Amino acid sequence: MQASIRSTLLVLATSLLTTTAAWAHAHLKAAEPAANSVVSSPASLNLSFSEALEVKFSGIKLSNADKQDIALGEPTLANGGKTLTVKPAQPLPAGNYKLEWHVLSTDGHKTKGTYSFSVGK
Repeated sequence: MQASIRSTLLVLATSLLTTTAAWAHAHLKAAEPAANSVVSSPASLNLSFSEALEVKFSGIKLSNADKQDIALGEPTLANGGKTLTVKPAQPLPAGNYKLEWHVLSTDGHKTKGTYSFSVGK
């Protein structure tokens, strides 16, 4: 009887561990520029995630304090598909910026977020 209970518990534990992996989402782990930071005009915006991304369905939107969209280049992936990089079309002038991101991980889960940073004089 104990062997049967142990087998059942082992199967249940294995099922839970495998199911958890399928529920994984791409979580933002690091950002350059970082949230609430004051930086010089960045050459690129780099967001690192916990999972690999689908670049065709991932992107970054940047706007200034007047809520005007800032022109950005095409997004690219680095670091095994876990880092989303976008370059501003022109150097960013001093001011406050809002960065909005949305990503689709290779396992099909969508996540999104937003944060602000500033470019100093």
